[in-house]
Formats: sequence, structure tokens, C-alpha cells
Amino acid sequence: MPRLLIVDDEPAICTSLSFALEDDFDVFTAKDEETALVLIEQEEIDCVLLDLNLGSTSGLELLPRAKKLRPELTVIMMTAFGTIESSVAAMKAGAYHYLTKPLHLDEVKLLVNKALEFQKLHKRVEVLSAAVKQQQSYAGMIGKSQQMQRIYQLIEKVKDIPSNILITGESGTGKELVARAIHYQGIRGQAAFSVINCAAIPETLLESELFGYEKGAFTGALQQKTGLFERSHGGTVFLDEIGEMPLSLQAKLLRVIQERTVTPLGSYQTKEVDIRIIAATNRNLEAEVAKGTFREDLYYRLNVIPIRIPSLRERQEDVPLLIDHFLDFYAANMGRETKECSPDVKKRLFAYSYPGNVRELANIVEYAVALSAGEVISAEDLPASVASQQQAGKRHFHQSQEGVLVPANITLEEAERLVILHALEKNGGHRKKTADQLGISERGLRQKLKQYFES
Repeated sequence: MPRLLIVDDEPAICTSLSFALEDDFDVFTAKDEETALVLIEQEEIDCVLLDLNLGSTSGLELLPRAKKLRPELTVIMMTAFGTIESSVAAMKAGAYHYLTKPLHLDEVKLLVNKALEFQKLHKRVEVLSAAVKQQQSYAGMIGKSQQMQRIYQLIEKVKDIPSNILITGESGTGKELVARAIHYQGIRGQAAFSVINCAAIPETLLESELFGYEKGAFTGALQQKTGLFERSHGGTVFLDEIGEMPLSLQAKLLRVIQERTVTPLGSYQTKEVDIRIIAATNRNLEAEVAKGTFREDLYYRLNVIPIRIPSLRERQEDVPLLIDHFLDFYAANMGRETKECSPDVKKRLFAYSYPGNVRELANIVEYAVALSAGEVISAEDLPASVASQQQAGKRHFHQSQEGVLVPANITLEEAERLVILHALEKNGGHRKKTADQLGISERGLRQKLKQYFES
């Protein structure tokens, strides 16, 4: 049920509107600015009926603060003193529409429903825009490597089925991005996609956030709160860092998966929920099961379809694509002209090991775009961790006088790329000497460099 907040300093208005709208909406009321902001932040309000005059403050002052908390929020202004100037000011501040008192309830219902429909369409446009399939990408994920192609294919196979999914991989590999792709590419794409980080919320708060609670269930429970599971009915719940969930909550999560019902804190009434659960972790859950810190039965319930996200080290051929993507993204985000990397910077970025994976690469490029003064990013514009690399690629292979030690489990193309990098370093970037050492023509070397370092 959509969640509607009525903000008016007149109790009679709040009461009458609540009574008229409670059958169609989950209604909340606030008589002042601070109460309204707390509810907007905590209750995931969908639409606000906001009075222009709130006693000592103006609804026009509350509107930008509310939109800052929830940019997707739709706000309808109400006033007994409608003027063209106030209407224009409200629309400029981000209001969806404007109502003049005395209110006509049929008009209010119609306008609120239109506002919510507009919100859904707006969200859908954003999702589709972000998920447009581009060359060498899928649903916002960048990568042409075989590892990423396999993930794209797997997402296509599982996106429309209800089975639970467990996504594993190192921090920064894009586990949430994969979960979003599964949800928005599938038949649940128009329903809610809810995210909660099990490691970021204390156990007591995590339980109330997931299951909700009744008014008076505990000290401070001044009104009923709908839990994340119930709010996500028909959609997907993404449980990030599932390995951090306390054992007591693991048992309750298992019951939700088995019975598809939830019981809010302080209630004896169970509620049916239709949700798909996608969990993610950077831990080895099998090891956690062996240690007794993770329930074995829950592990098998979650791990119906496992998806492992490769580290960036395992798909180095995607690094150039990601660099170009982040260069364009951060230049546009900062209002700057698109920049490019110098040959030296490219070598350093292509050879760096990225212990923080794609997230670290994004941070490096953002840092470089922010600090570079010209159109070309130089080594001086890179963070110290990358700029201090004296020998590009030294984290990926061990150099010696005899040659290069290639790691196991990499493709032939990746091995050839490392050998070329080593030869270039050894010959100080001199292409003719490098070609002679490798036993190929200069033209052949140029083609290899274009293939591996400019694509």
C-alpha cells in the first residue's frame, strides 16, 4: 500500500484527510517540519500532502529539505491562499502539483494517484536508462571478458524465476550491481528492490527493520512500522553482507524463506509475503558453517543459485573499458571536459592489481579527474598508491633478468599482454627494440598494443 504523509498544522485537516484516505493509503501525519522530516527519512514515504503555511515556517522551506532526503518523493502543496507566485515557487522547488483549500476529497485522491503513477513511471525511466544494453556491457555492468559474458548469460537464465540467489566475491566487485540487474531485467522489475546491509545495522535495529513492529512493541515504538520484507511484497530483497547476520536472526530469516510469512515485533499475526531473496557476501560461508557462525540449513536455502563475481585481477582485459567509462562519468559529474590518460598512466592503470576491485578503480579515476588541470591525466594526478609504482605491472608478475613469471589461471591473451608489458619496460618503451626482442615486426607490435592497451 502506498505510504502517504499529510503535513498540516491544523489537527482537523490531518484527521479528516486521514479518515478519507486511510482505505487507499498507509497514512502518516505531522503537524510540524521536524516531525515530517523524521517520518520522511524513516518510513520511506511515497507522497506528501504539504501545507504551504505551517505556523512559524513555510512549506516551501520544508520542500527542498524533504526532496534532499528523498529525491524521488512526490509532493503536493496545499494552501488556503493560492497565488500564481506561490504556485510557481512550489513547482520550482520540486512540487508535483498544487491544491487550493477547501479541498475536494475526490480531487485529492485523483491527484495523489496521478502523482504516484508519475513517480512509478519516473523510476521506470531511470531504471531503463541505466539498464540500456550497450556494446560490451549489460544492464549497467561493463565488461567484455569471458567471465563477465558468463555472468550476463546466467542473469538472463535466472532473472524470471523465484529461486534464491547467493552472490559471492571480493569487496568492490559489483555484487549489488549484479543483484539489481537480476531484479530489473526480470519480471519483478517494476516492483520494489530493497537493499539492507546486514553488517551496517545493530542486531536489534536490523530485526525491526526487516520485520517491522507494532505500536508499543518496545520503548520508543510510538507508532506501527512496516518491515522491509512486507514493504517489498512482489519484489526483491537484497541482503548484503549476509555472513554478518547474527545467528538469532538467521533462524527468523530461515522461517521467512520456508513459510513466506513474517511476524512483526509485538504482533501475533503472520503476514504472507511474496519476495525473492538475493544475498551477497565476501566471506566463505562454507567455512563459516564449519565454524558454527552460520546456519547450514540457511546456507543451503540461500545458495540455490550461486553466482561468483570475479575480481578485477581475473578480468584485466575489462580494465580499459572501465577506465573509459569512469573517465566519461566523472568528467560529466564534475562538469568538466572529457579527459584522457597519458601512455604512462595507461600502463600504470593497466598493470595495477586493484585490491579494492572496480570500486577502487572508480575512486582512482575520480581522484585523477578531480586533480588534473589539463585534458591529459599524468602520473602526478594519480593517487600515491598508483603513482608510486616504479615498474608498471609489478603486482601482476615477478620480473627477473631472464623474463617474466606468468601467474596461473589466466588466458593466453592475458599472458601475452604481460609479456609485452615486460618487454616494453625492459626496453624503456622503445618499440623497435621491443619488437626485435619479441621476434615480431614493428607493425605486429603496434597491432598488439592497439589490441591490448587501446581497446
